[in-house]
Amino acid sequence: MGRVDNARIQRTAIRNAGFVSFVTENRCFSRRNSDHHEARLRRFRFARMVAYLALGAGGAWVVVESVRALTLF
Repeated sequence: MGRVDNARIQRTAIRNAGFVSFVTENRCFSRRNSDHHEARLRRFRFARMVAYLALGAGGAWVVVESVRALTLF
């Protein structure tokens, strides 16, 4: 294969500046949160909050229906 002469490659402060500008202009890499554990904990906290709200709404409905039933008698 032989030796590769990289002497003719122009160096800049940012290596592969053309590639970097292409990627940023075309938004090839979207910023994502790669912390899957943290995302799982957030989903769990959200599901727990929804469950508590549903339980509270169900309890309030039982109380309201009980009061309505007691007012009939």
